[in-house]
Amino acid sequence: MKVLTILLQSVLLMSALAVSGQVVYAGGHDHGGEAEAVEEKGPNGGKLLREGNIAAEITVFETGVPPEMRVFIYRDDQLLSPEEGKLSMELHRIDGQVDQISFKAEGDYLRGEQTVVEPHSYDVVVRLRVQGKAYEWKYESHEGRSLINDAMAKASGIETDIAGPQTLDITRQLFGVIEVPIDRQAGIYAPYPSVLEQIHVAIGDKVQAGQKIATLRNIKTLQRYNVKAPIGGEVVEWMASIGQRVDENSLARVVDLSKVWVEMSAFPEDIEQLALGQPVRVADMHQHEIAPGEIIYIAPQMTGGHIARARALIDNGNGHWRPGMHVKADIRTAQRDVELAVRNEALQGFRDFTVVFGRFGDQFEVRMLELGQSDGEYTEVLGGLKPGTEYATKNSFIIKADVLKDGAAHDH
Repeated sequence: MKVLTILLQSVLLMSALAVSGQVVYAGGHDHGGEAEAVEEKGPNGGKLLREGNIAAEITVFETGVPPEMRVFIYRDDQLLSPEEGKLSMELHRIDGQVDQISFKAEGDYLRGEQTVVEPHSYDVVVRLRVQGKAYEWKYESHEGRSLINDAMAKASGIETDIAGPQTLDITRQLFGVIEVPIDRQAGIYAPYPSVLEQIHVAIGDKVQAGQKIATLRNIKTLQRYNVKAPIGGEVVEWMASIGQRVDENSLARVVDLSKVWVEMSAFPEDIEQLALGQPVRVADMHQHEIAPGEIIYIAPQMTGGHIARARALIDNGNGHWRPGMHVKADIRTAQRDVELAVRNEALQGFRDFTVVFGRFGDQFEVRMLELGQSDGEYTEVLGGLKPGTEYATKNSFIIKADVLKDGAAHDH
């Protein structure tokens, strides 16, 4: 079903593109149906820019060093000494930022003195002066872009959010078992030697406190009397049958399962993080049901296996949480305010990075992130994204697929 949903979303997106009369290629270029010209490459594999008999080969070098521009200068296709040229470069990014790159001679090339930050996606202006003559080139170098307007985004179910401050809930996960609270179970006894004459409720019946449970006859006085439920709850057990003599032994057991305990096992490093009153989020092992609660007890000592018991109380009005059920519990041990965070559903893998796709008008562009702590819903962003950036959340994988459909080459 998930695969079918993805296919349908892709069809909707491509249909919207067809209606708009545009063909969108990886990188977000609109080629209007015409074949893209093959750009000329230089001897070092870089983009070759020509004017007259002067040429500049633009490369981005990132092997063992932060990404940097390296430019080779040629006259009549012969490599010139880098000291013969004076070079500057502007990188105009989609969000309006302009990176100024200055160069100095090194080896047989001019090396950029500023790191070229990811993504390597920009409109480039190159200014070169050789022997007193000025040359200027402009070109596009886009990666990780996709052109998707509002109609296309709506058709494919793409949603966005604004990156900004967030309070992270720092949690610790423990495993446990559902148990009946001691104060919510009661045994029903005969007060004196009697014969059980009549049972008024069956196992599984719900009873109210004070409700008649059984009728007995006192063996000594032969008088009949009734026993009643001391608490409201569910009858879970009968230990006697009609006609049986009962003395002080238990007749039945009633439990109130409207609230239950979550008995959790905690190692020493867990116990150090726990405190009474901490919020707990309990889930069954298949994540079918989730219930909130709080820590009500932490054992004062460890067992022989160096495990301590921690206990939470949760509501069980719908009866989902059955005694003996194994569960897992996320305990909020702290809260932390961070300056910038994004939703986890927005995160995608792209090359060797974890990314989100920022929205800039009708275009989405990849943003490589440096990430910090996560609470399962939001993740702290330490770098790679500006505060206030609109970014794709739901169905962001569709944007990634559009970017990658013609290959994911990191080409400069």
